[in-house]
Amino acid sequence: MHSVPRTAPVTPSCHAPRPTAHAQQLTSHASRPHTHVSAHPRIHAPTRRPAPPASLRPVPSRPPVPSAQPPVVSLMIGRIPVLDVRPCVGSGRRPAKAVVGETFQVTATVFGEGHEAVGANAVTRDPAGRPGPWTPMRELSPGSDRWGAEITPDTEGRWSFAVESWSDPVTTWLHRARVTVPAGIDTALVLAEGAELYTRAAEQVPKRDGRETVLAVADALRDRRRPPAARLAAALAPAVTAVLARHPLRERVTLSRPMPLLVERRRALYGSWYELFPRSEGAVLAPGAPPVPGTLRTAARRLPAIAAMGFDVVYLPPVHPIGTTFRKGPDNSLHPGRHDVGVPWAIGSPAGGHDALHPELGTFEDFDHFVAVASSLRLEVALDFALQCSPDHPWVREHPEWFRHRPDGTIAYAENPPKKYQDIYPICFDRDMDGLVKETVRLLRHWMDHGVRIFRVDNPHTKPVVFWEAVLAEIARTDPDVLFLAEAFTRPAMMRTLATVGFHQSYTYFTWRNTKQELTEYLTELAGESAAVMRPNFFVNTPDILPAPLQGAGLPAFAARAVLAATLSPSWGMYAGYELGENTPLREGSEEYARSEKYELRPRDWAAAERRGRTLTPLITALNRIRRRNPALQQLRNIAFHHTDNDSVLAFSKRSAGNTVIVVVNLDPHHTQEATVSLDMPRLGLAWHEPAPVCDQLTGESYHWGRAFFVRLEPGRTPAHIAVLRPSPPIGGSPTS
Repeated sequence: MHSVPRTAPVTPSCHAPRPTAHAQQLTSHASRPHTHVSAHPRIHAPTRRPAPPASLRPVPSRPPVPSAQPPVVSLMIGRIPVLDVRPCVGSGRRPAKAVVGETFQVTATVFGEGHEAVGANAVTRDPAGRPGPWTPMRELSPGSDRWGAEITPDTEGRWSFAVESWSDPVTTWLHRARVTVPAGIDTALVLAEGAELYTRAAEQVPKRDGRETVLAVADALRDRRRPPAARLAAALAPAVTAVLARHPLRERVTLSRPMPLLVERRRALYGSWYELFPRSEGAVLAPGAPPVPGTLRTAARRLPAIAAMGFDVVYLPPVHPIGTTFRKGPDNSLHPGRHDVGVPWAIGSPAGGHDALHPELGTFEDFDHFVAVASSLRLEVALDFALQCSPDHPWVREHPEWFRHRPDGTIAYAENPPKKYQDIYPICFDRDMDGLVKETVRLLRHWMDHGVRIFRVDNPHTKPVVFWEAVLAEIARTDPDVLFLAEAFTRPAMMRTLATVGFHQSYTYFTWRNTKQELTEYLTELAGESAAVMRPNFFVNTPDILPAPLQGAGLPAFAARAVLAATLSPSWGMYAGYELGENTPLREGSEEYARSEKYELRPRDWAAAERRGRTLTPLITALNRIRRRNPALQQLRNIAFHHTDNDSVLAFSKRSAGNTVIVVVNLDPHHTQEATVSLDMPRLGLAWHEPAPVCDQLTGESYHWGRAFFVRLEPGRTPAHIAVLRPSPPIGGSPTS
């Protein structure tokens, strides 16, 4: 253990409150060097929910050797102000989010009085309460007083983090010495002060990590046989700077309020989704004969092909009994035929409700078989959870209080203008919220018992947020690995709030973001502060949405959107038929598919499409393979956009430790586009003059790009470059992969 620095202690205020136990934990000698600490006053304020313990496993060098616990002083703002710590959700009342292995930035405003140099570091504590090594922060922009550090959690659970600010006497002295010593002003006194300072600094440097290096500086500063410039030069040596960067002399340390952090499993951020209707897989449509729907067993035969394309999640629409009252016919017709199969979201019949399987799909043994086959192929099964009923659902009879009755005694059907759902009753939450919470939790656990660990929730924004908060909290209490995707195409405030109360992912506006400006602005928003709570899932299409740019378009348009979704977002998805380029809308100006699979069986001849070359399966397989091999594409917050001189060409990059990917996409699927791309080299970890040797992951070709380079992208042949930056070779050598 090392002694407390020989500096004048900060005098505590006589009215200063005692620090809380959590504050004392975060300033524990196990996580940082000795110094005088003042706890931020906000740590004394009571909170509705105890802040979880914190720690992350940052990559930087070892922390300074621990020492005895210093005295803790609480002032109104702290001796060295540390303000506006981020990420911060709900003023710190709710946790920011990350997943295991996800790197994110902690920032704070830190400054001192006068010309005094300051420093800062992030301190963390893991779910078990163990403190981790502190992470040095750097000023993000000179003179901004905004400091940041990157941290990476390595295990799931509830963490917390805080920021320490501190005065940096060594840097303050160096700044003054560089001015006064060359000018001959108070030279002897300045060097004597420096010698004392470096002696004190050496006390908290481990013997095996440079203590003698720092003590040698103190000796040099005292050596009057040397010229003053030589004595000062000893303090400026790079080796000394490196030691003190690892083990700085910190004084007047101020601790921010600890912020909660929820770290979840990686699938909450990263994954490739594939949606299919089981009843269409293996269905038989013969002229003059009733249609024969597919089953869960026939759908399971499609799983190897889905896994071979590289998908991680297979998502099923509702698999429950479908009502017959006001059943819809093809293309949302109000006049169904005798053999029309109805809409899976019109849940409930005499055969059962949300906890039952549609008899035509099979039994629970068949469902368990489907999940088992998926699991054997490393596919997770996601199940649609739609909290609504057909008029035939048992709830209508057993729980009339769960519905809103009109004066004539009827129940109003669901609407989502301009869409009308005459075959669906919405739920009323005002009369028995507790009962609905209890029943919803029971239903979710029922399907969890059958192997479902991901739920895609239909229209959660049409239900009370407080309801979801209660449901998701109860599921997370016992099964924190169960994930929920919010199908909420709605206002940003609602989407963000749903994420705040527990939804792990959300559908997004990607479907309607098509131009370079739209995509750049939207991804900048999603990857910014929003990423601390809301994670996007970029579906290129859904059973409800045939995007306008794809209507009537050929496979090149589908290819371009797939490349964008798979590289811009760590999670992306597609609905079956996308790989075949299904592109016919119900009518002009509509996003609905003609012959929509929501209302009828749509068996597809996958093998024939592959024989004719009318499929994007090879491209989709390549995209998912590239995503798996490149960790940079599995993150969201690391995106950077680069300039192109053509609005039809989008360029961006993603960078993580040891992996940098540069993507250049032609946004015009109808014409060849050329552009000069200008790279922001520092965002790639390169100097402006350095070369950028890359390997295109779609073609295998190598390029020697630089700060600016030319591209020519031809739809149908080269829709994009997805290029991995390779290490620059030594002079005379060749790049290595």
